[in-house]
Amino acid sequence: MTRFNVNAARAQRLEALGERWEFEVDGEVFVLPTELPRTAAQQFARLEGTDLDGLLRLLLGDGQFERLGRHEMSVQDVSAIVSAYGAETGMSLGESATSACS
Repeated sequence: MTRFNVNAARAQRLEALGERWEFEVDGEVFVLPTELPRTAAQQFARLEGTDLDGLLRLLLGDGQFERLGRHEMSVQDVSAIVSAYGAETGMSLGESATSACS
């Protein structure tokens, strides 16, 4: 039986996806990691299901979150970002955070 090498699999994912995922709002670029630490799941679990700002703050960090807050964004905009991020990175952030957007 072949042994699964986590480091090799991670390197392969990062090579395919890159180390960061970007989105743009009003000409300003924001960056998210393509892979989140395992501890991030615990932080996501503590969020209320409709806490879009909490989700964005966790993903972006305080500095980028503050910059993003200067832009007029709808709930649908946030949902589109989270959906695209999940689709392009394979990251599942759960349905509860984006279900409020539907």
